[in-house]
Amino acid sequence: MLAAHAIAEAAQSPAMLAERQLAAYNARDLDAFAACFAPDVEVYDFPGVLALTGREAFRARFVERFKSEGLHAIAVHRAVVGERVIDHERVWLDGPGRCAPIDLVVIYTVRDGLIARVDFIKEGSPR
Repeated sequence: MLAAHAIAEAAQSPAMLAERQLAAYNARDLDAFAACFAPDVEVYDFPGVLALTGREAFRARFVERFKSEGLHAIAVHRAVVGERVIDHERVWLDGPGRCAPIDLVVIYTVRDGLIARVDFIKEGSPR
C-alpha cells in the first residue's frame, strides 16, 4: 500500500509544484516563487525562442510585477503529462475587474523536483 501511495505522490509532484509556484505568484512572494525553479531554468517564448536563462534572471523579470497589489492568476485548466504541466492561465496584472485578463498557455517541465523549463504561448504568438 505504501508503494502505491509513493507512486501516486510522485505522479502528482509536477502538478503540486505548478500549484505551489502559482500560489507564491498570487501571494507576490518572490522568494517562494523563485524557489520553485531550477538554478539553470530556461524560459522560452513560443515557438522556442529563448527569453532568459537562470533563476536570478527569472527572478529579476518578476520584481516589478510583484509590486502590483492586484496581481492575480488562475489556472483555468491544467493537464499533466509525465514531467510536464500544461496550464491554461488567466492573469490580471492589476487585479480582476481592474484590467482585462491575459490568457496564455504555460508548459512547465519539471526535473529533479524543480521547474527546469518554462514555455509561454501568448495570444499573438507566431503560428
